Amino acid sequence: MTGHAIVLLAHGSRDPLWRRPIEAVRERIAQQHPGAVVCCAYLELCPPSLPDTLAALAGQGSCSVRIVPMFLGAGRHVREDLPCMVAHLAEQHGTLALHLQAPIGEDERLIALMASIASDDIA
Repeated sequence: MTGHAIVLLAHGSRDPLWRRPIEAVRERIAQQHPGAVVCCAYLELCPPSLPDTLAALAGQGSCSVRIVPMFLGAGRHVREDLPCMVAHLAEQHGTLALHLQAPIGEDERLIALMASIASDDIA
């Protein structure tokens, strides 16, 4: 494997059922873009961690990774901890170009979709 990869980064939970939506997004991307390298990673409470995922991608020959924070809101983890973590990981993996995307919940398309779903039965 070479080239570009996407890491869907979520908070994490000890409950394995909690991961289903993130894994469903990964599966959807894989179906829509055959051959795309898409992984899930978690900040805490369950594997794989972001450092472990990036190490695996680097070992498999990826050169560029887009990290997509799968967070609706940008709390301290996303605003402060995550950029520092990614900067540190970029230093560790000098051959990987890491690109940290804005949290998915700040994307206008998702906001519009959530508003549409929430107001679906309003006449």
